[in-house]
Amino acid sequence: MFGIVVTETPPQPWWQKAVFYQIYPRSFKDTTGDGIGDLAGIIQKLDYLKGTPTSLGIDAIWLSPVYPSPQSDFGYDVSDYCAIDPIFGDLSTFRQLLREAHERDIKVVMDLVVNHTSAEHEWFKESRASRDNHKQDWYIWRDGLGNAPPNNWHSVFGGSAWQWDDQRQQYYLHLFLKDQPDLNWRNPAVQEAVWETMRFWLDLGVDGFRLDVYNFYFKDAELRSNPKRR
Repeated sequence: MFGIVVTETPPQPWWQKAVFYQIYPRSFKDTTGDGIGDLAGIIQKLDYLKGTPTSLGIDAIWLSPVYPSPQSDFGYDVSDYCAIDPIFGDLSTFRQLLREAHERDIKVVMDLVVNHTSAEHEWFKESRASRDNHKQDWYIWRDGLGNAPPNNWHSVFGGSAWQWDDQRQQYYLHLFLKDQPDLNWRNPAVQEAVWETMRFWLDLGVDGFRLDVYNFYFKDAELRSNPKRR
């Protein structure tokens, strides 16, 4: 006896076949005359992206960081994950952007920068305050090896990946700028705080996230030095 089994291929998730258009808000469209692009400028250009016969016809926009930031690394040093930097607008304008994008069937994806925060983030300020506070292990702190850093790791931008902190009297890890201390992703409380951040934006209507440098989240648990080059 022979038979034919017909199986239905499940539909692809939208993001697997979508055409994305990355927007770096600072240089995209300025509506206030201050020389800095803003959320209102993105709203003004939505018809250029989709919705008219001459539009690009994209499916989704990927927003580079619009969170509050000292701008040491062009917004990739976040000081508050649940707000909009005033240089770009406010949450009300962001809601309008979401609404008008969705009216044109444009999905909105945000950059999520959670390997590290800004040194100005309240989490880091609390963590560096002492060695026994509620967030003392939200970042990667270590004693030095004598007068040297804990290991030989280097920052992506050059130099040691460790910065001495006079307040806490320990080194903290920063794989990028010294103003971008790395979060301790082995701490469940840090993971939950990030999930809360994501829920905040998803509840507003954001369609997804692009995870910045996610390959850096987990470091060697023993923080062993890299082998020397031969």
